[in-house]
Amino acid sequence: MHRRTALSVSAALLAVAPLLAACGSDAHPGAAAVVGGERIEVSSLQAQVRDVRSAQQKSPQAAELIKATGDLSREKLNVMIFDRVVERVAADNGITAGRGEIQKARGEFVAQSGGEAQLAGMLLQQQGVAPDQIDTVVRRTVLMNKIADKLGIANTPEGQKKLTEVFTAASKSLDIDVNPRFGAWDNDKIQLGTYTAPWLRQITQEPQAVPAGA
Repeated sequence: MHRRTALSVSAALLAVAPLLAACGSDAHPGAAAVVGGERIEVSSLQAQVRDVRSAQQKSPQAAELIKATGDLSREKLNVMIFDRVVERVAADNGITAGRGEIQKARGEFVAQSGGEAQLAGMLLQQQGVAPDQIDTVVRRTVLMNKIADKLGIANTPEGQKKLTEVFTAASKSLDIDVNPRFGAWDNDKIQLGTYTAPWLRQITQEPQAVPAGA
């Protein structure tokens, strides 16, 4: 499958419409969420947010970037949970992404973007991704490409519906429990129910420009 097709599918999954808030559970103190029995610690989430804020503050557009990502904690948690759903779908289909594959894909994205700095700048601006988080984005994209290839999914409404069904099933199997301070996870939309990222609309409009993620 052409890489742009899979990027579009991945972006569509990450940029779904906002949902009604749902109740959550506080049975796991100190955890932002529990996914498949594994905790996403609030401290880990906060570390990701700090990395992004630090990168944003170094940008000439610092004020604009920070304002556009005011709900950064939810954005990061949304992506951290989504990545675990991707990993479950990949594992269920016998799909892996080796270090070499990730580095090759990153090199392709760097070339498409016009350089490492340009790639980092686009990801920071459009997806709130810090430089040290780029490999995670690339890994997600590699897995999404391979999942779409293995399942024979095309970049069509029918293909995206099929992919969403696969991810919904995986999401349900993980029994995702989110700390109510961050909202609640919606298995059908594969997103935090109370979260929507305004800048993600740019990704669905131009998926070829930036690796998707979440």
